Amino acid sequence: MSEVTEERLEDIEALFVQTAASMTSEGERLVLKGLSPSTLYFSDRPEREIGHMSTNAFVDYWGEGENSFASNPPNAVLSFAEPGDRPPEDVVVVLREPRLEGDQLSYEIKTLDGNLPAATGPCALFIDPFGRPLSPVSAGGMHRRARRRRRR
Repeated sequence: MSEVTEERLEDIEALFVQTAASMTSEGERLVLKGLSPSTLYFSDRPEREIGHMSTNAFVDYWGEGENSFASNPPNAVLSFAEPGDRPPEDVVVVLREPRLEGDQLSYEIKTLDGNLPAATGPCALFIDPFGRPLSPVSAGGMHRRARRRRRR
């Protein structure tokens, strides 16, 4: 497996996943609490790769490169794993300005689809590849297409 660099992650069009024990939203700020110390990444064809990097490294890559998340903020889907029959529905957001403090990671967000709850238990954040927020493989784009199909 190749070294994890911003260029490599962009070349393989890696999507990212961050998991947390809980989440709160404070206005236009999303806070992941009890965050896993690793951010997972994976890619699809032609080079299927999966791996992980420290979440600190992920935040450090935020502003790196020509197609950085700082210059082209990614869409993401926040998915909830609440116990019980009715977990909250997934929410599509745009992520900006990550701040990592210990096991808490916060983002400035803009909600594109869904209703962000004030607080939940376990959750996962699925983040689009570098520089491709509206791509056909966009996590946010797939979520919106599936929702439109259900409405028909």
